[in-house]
Amino acid sequence: MKPETDFQASRRDISLVRRTLNHLTATQKITCIAVVVIVAFIWWRLLQRLLAFGKGMDYSGLHTLGAQTVTLLQQYNPFFWWGLVILISLILVYLLYGFVVRTQHRVRRKLLTRATVERLASQLSEPALEVLSWAWHDRRHPLSVGDLQRALAEMRSGRAGKITLARDHQALLNASLKEKND
Repeated sequence: MKPETDFQASRRDISLVRRTLNHLTATQKITCIAVVVIVAFIWWRLLQRLLAFGKGMDYSGLHTLGAQTVTLLQQYNPFFWWGLVILISLILVYLLYGFVVRTQHRVRRKLLTRATVERLASQLSEPALEVLSWAWHDRRHPLSVGDLQRALAEMRSGRAGKITLARDHQALLNASLKEKND
């Protein structure tokens, strides 16, 4: 059974919340993009130097290990340096991913200002306000960007209709219980 579609957050509500979130998270997104681009550029320059260094490596000084060993080292030299490049690249990707995730967590904990909440409260429709209220789990703490992000996701998935349907179900069950107790 689908929830009623007439009690849903409008496109205007979703657009308003999305714009508010974009405004609140813009600094974090720009910072992450800048850091990733700068690290990628620096790594690309270092990668070129590392591969050039590896290509110019001369193993002839290791003749005491034998001619066959020196030939083997020269034959597999590019693979070693490319393996080193891949290993360092994986480490850098892991570190950058961790950086982006940490900044996202930090921005999710960012509290909304009174002016932001006032603007949302005055401009959002009743269904959108219901969803925002539903997404705000811990009432002991002020609304945060994470609460707003969850509210946006739930508005898009039709949470307002589900809230209404849940209330209807609760009213039907309460009425049935009351009838049976009388």
